[in-house]
Amino acid sequence: MTLGSYGQFCPVAMAAEMLCTRWTMVLVREMVAGSTRFNDLRRGVPRMSPSLLSQRLKELEAAGVVIRTPAADEPAVQEYRLTEAGRDLQTVVEAFGIWGQKWIETQATLKNLDPSLLMWDMRRNLDPSPMPARRIVVNFRYPELVEARRNWWLVVDPEAEVDICSTDPGFDVDLWVTTDLRTMTAIWMGLNSVSDVSDKIQLDGDPAIARTMQTWLGLSPFAAQSKLVH
Repeated sequence: MTLGSYGQFCPVAMAAEMLCTRWTMVLVREMVAGSTRFNDLRRGVPRMSPSLLSQRLKELEAAGVVIRTPAADEPAVQEYRLTEAGRDLQTVVEAFGIWGQKWIETQATLKNLDPSLLMWDMRRNLDPSPMPARRIVVNFRYPELVEARRNWWLVVDPEAEVDICSTDPGFDVDLWVTTDLRTMTAIWMGLNSVSDVSDKIQLDGDPAIARTMQTWLGLSPFAAQSKLVH
């Protein structure tokens, strides 16, 4: 899979040849999280070029980590799913993430901010159970960003998956969340709670939904790991 080889029989070296090419582990992380279609994978790795994504998927398929099959509901659409070998990487991805959360200092963690990736991950981990059993729309606003990336809508529908929109979906908004991207990222990463940064976040709308935000937000799967480097 790689341009070069470590030339070692050590299993660590052989696994690194397969998995340590640029973007590969991040792509595997997105697949472990549940994304299977090319466009969804792109949303989980937004800074990865489509051509490189396609190349890495082919390499993982050739290595027996990924299998490509037609989607059950749309046979013309291809889905990429982890094989048994690929699913076995879940513990590796979790160990990588826990180590990073634990030992990478906070400033470095919050250096590379990306609203599309943040909102994509928030959508995936949101817990609708504290919300009313009806369609709920939450508008996140990041005033410091350019207009095209400033507003994001999470649409929570009891009858469907949580959806994310970068353009107004046209529904009534139940809660407006106005803050800066760094603050929201720190909350999602578990570095701060909503109450910790109440002076940096403005909540307007349904008071019950605002009050339970910390619960329904659904944090990073690594948020429970405390940082040991600040």
